[in-house]
Amino acid sequence: MKIKNPFATWTRFEWWLWGISMVVTAVCYACSPTGDALSLIASLIGVTALIFLAKGHVLGQFLIILFAILYAIISLEYRYYGELITYLGMTTPMAVWAAIQWIRNPYRDSDEVRVARLTHCKIVCLGIFAVAVTVLFYFILKALGNENLLLSTLSVTTSFVAAALAALRSSYCSLGYAFNDIVLIALWVMASAEDIAYLSRVICFVVFLINDAYGFINWRRMERRQRERRS
Repeated sequence: MKIKNPFATWTRFEWWLWGISMVVTAVCYACSPTGDALSLIASLIGVTALIFLAKGHVLGQFLIILFAILYAIISLEYRYYGELITYLGMTTPMAVWAAIQWIRNPYRDSDEVRVARLTHCKIVCLGIFAVAVTVLFYFILKALGNENLLLSTLSVTTSFVAAALAALRSSYCSLGYAFNDIVLIALWVMASAEDIAYLSRVICFVVFLINDAYGFINWRRMERRQRERRS
């Protein structure tokens, strides 16, 4: 894949979406009583990654790796072991796998990944692995005494499915991440009920949800455009 200026193809809307997301995230953390610098840095990296992921640019996967490491550290603070294990043991290696796949499968001579069709075989295999991951992590998290067991397990499942869809280069990967955002919003809402300082993380994942919704729309556009040019 030929690497060019990663910002060169950003549209005006994408610049506005990124800018507003960055400002909202920064303001929320500035108003937080804890002033958690690590969470702020992780969130800003995550917001930037989502724009690149929405465009099918491999830089997004590398930023996700960095975000995953930082978010795992943050999750440990609140004893969300599911998030810790998911992001370090699953999201990070799967993002590496996805980055390799995206680099190997560019769309023509561009930085955009070639969108792949989600076949029935892939769907069945993904479903089997998702069930296996769900059952495995449920008992692991239960043994660890994880907070909010059911939601934490669901977070693992949605995160796995989203990461797998990204590695498979499916246009539904952003939709998977959006479902994961919803679960994470619920998790941090529960944490905020005990400590208002965690409200900033709720806002962070609301911003992520908006960006992932745009990502899904743009991936579908990419898929249609690539399909039309092949025909």
